[in-house]
Formats: sequence, structure tokens, C-alpha cells
Amino acid sequence: MKIYTKSGDKGTTSLIYGERISKNDTRVEAYGTCDEANSMIGLALSFLVNEKATEVEEVRSVLYQIQTNLFHVGAELATPRGKEVKWKLQETDIEELEKFIDKWDATLPQLRNFILPGGHPAGAALHTARTVIRRAERCSVAIENSNPLVLSYLNRLSDFLFVAARFVNDKLGAVETKLHDR
Repeated sequence: MKIYTKSGDKGTTSLIYGERISKNDTRVEAYGTCDEANSMIGLALSFLVNEKATEVEEVRSVLYQIQTNLFHVGAELATPRGKEVKWKLQETDIEELEKFIDKWDATLPQLRNFILPGGHPAGAALHTARTVIRRAERCSVAIENSNPLVLSYLNRLSDFLFVAARFVNDKLGAVETKLHDR
């Protein structure tokens, strides 16, 4: 099977079930942005592959699950109205994010200032993934009749990625840079 189909050469793409829409449709922008965030999470994982800290192993495991969940989100966004989604997002997916947000945040120094994105390369990549997820969330808001769990998941995921970036930076000894007053 060839990787290219040439079916998108004229600026359209296919949703699940075959409906063709323009590549500049908000729906395509939303699931494409989720794919972009998924790739950024993959980049963060590549920076963690040789880290041996037990806490980082847990982060890796959770991030792999999130990558899978982002495919579920993409399926939700790529399924036309009135059609059945085969990979359904679940309320438990959101609860799982909240569990790790609370667990990891409890171990971190309390924030008293804004911090600048950065730190360890994995932490910086997670901060970037967070901003990409925020964009995916903004795009998804414009999609009528979408599953409300998608918006909740994306909203919680951006919070999770912020805490995960801080957690990784903390466990790997990277200093958080505080926003400087002018």
C-alpha cells in the first residue's frame, strides 16, 4: 500500500466515513492541532528515554497513554455529525489527568510568580505541547455539536501538561525561571 493517495491534492481531505471537506475547515484544524501536540509530546518523551528516575518512568507511562487518548480526541473531531465514533473518549480519561495533576502538583514548590516555559528539554517540550493543546481547544470550541468531553479533555490536558513540565523539571533538577518585573 502506498503512503500517498493524491486525493488531497486539490485541498480537500476525508473525514471518518469518507465525507470530503476543505483542508482549511475548523474541524481539520482542530484534529490537526491535536496531532501536532501529540508529536510534541513524542519529542518530550524522546528526551526522557534515558532518564532513570522512578518518577520520570511514571511520567513516560502517562504520556504514552495521553498520546493514545489524543487519537481518540482526533477521532471524535474527525467523525461527521450524526455518525458513531468508534474510539470514544471517556470521562475516566479526564479523571485520570486530574489524578496526576493533583499527585504531581502536591510535590512541587508552590507558585508565587509566573514562570517562563523552559527548563529541561523534556519540560520545555511539554510546555510547548501545552500551548498547542490550548490552540486545539480554541479550534474545537467552534465545532458545532461536538462531544463536550473533547473540550473538557483538552482543557484538562493543558493543565496536566503545565504540571507535568514543572514536575519533570523538578525531578531532573532544571531550574524554573521566574518572570522578571520590569
